Amino acid sequence: MLRRSLLAAAAACALPWAAAQAPAWPSRPITLIVPFPPGGLADIVARPVAEALARDLGQPVVIDNKPGAGGGIGMGLAAKSKPDGHTLLMALSSLTVLPEADVILGRAPMFSLQDLRPVARYTADPTVLAVRADSPWKSVKDFIDEAKRRPGAINYGSSGNYGTMHVPMEILAQEAGVKLTHVPFTGAGPAVLALLGGQIQAVSTGPATVLQHVKAGKLRVLGHWGTGALASLPDVPALKDTGFNAEYAQWSGLFVPSGVPDAIVQRLRSAARNAAQDARVREVIQGAGSPILYQDMPEFERYVQADARRMADVVKRIGKVE
Repeated sequence: MLRRSLLAAAAACALPWAAAQAPAWPSRPITLIVPFPPGGLADIVARPVAEALARDLGQPVVIDNKPGAGGGIGMGLAAKSKPDGHTLLMALSSLTVLPEADVILGRAPMFSLQDLRPVARYTADPTVLAVRADSPWKSVKDFIDEAKRRPGAINYGSSGNYGTMHVPMEILAQEAGVKLTHVPFTGAGPAVLALLGGQIQAVSTGPATVLQHVKAGKLRVLGHWGTGALASLPDVPALKDTGFNAEYAQWSGLFVPSGVPDAIVQRLRSAARNAAQDARVREVIQGAGSPILYQDMPEFERYVQADARRMADVVKRIGKVE
């Protein structure tokens, strides 16, 4: 009894000392890796969120765009970074696809899902099928009919193999029984610029990436991979309502390397939640056409795991893409 009391007293005395020795966080500027170029959904979400996090945490949060390999290069860098809370990742839903794609391709994985810990989801948009406003296609049926008449003649852009712009188009192509030609870029921004310039003929991307061009009369959206109506494009039909059982959501979320201490993760979780409620964050993201669909850490962890299981089946159906 006496020994237990002495141990308890020693532990109690050690707590203030341990707290005093624990390094303050954040102790320097934080890097937020965006694994795509400027102009895409991840970048659109990351910039106002970074500003809100900086105000909350008292240190600058610096955006570092690291595009390539459908987002895999930046995600891999974040996964392998020092787990001290000073490197964060704003990922898209390709995060759950790329590890399975590496298996299909028989190559060493750029990262695994176990390397990263979900903190908060900000958006979850169905992707939309966008073409130039001067294209001959006025509907999804027009687009698919053309693809059937001329297999492989329609080319579409993406953010890279197995990325969030590639996967939904392959889901549609399989469902419709057509052949489309895939042209990978480093991100949604460059792909949309190529569409505007006429180098490609279609993209599947989040509404936020194309909405300004739709409003300007430069692009037309034929359909979307969700259910019901989109708030930003209420007159655009779901692919399911046009006869094609194709569904896909492009989500954005904040992650940390899995080894980051729980105390830091919980502090970041609080700041991430506050960012989702920040008026400026909501104004920028929702103004771009993506409603905030926030998920806190426990719910987001379950969402990522379920999405990974579903996407594993999709990637296997797509098969090997060189």
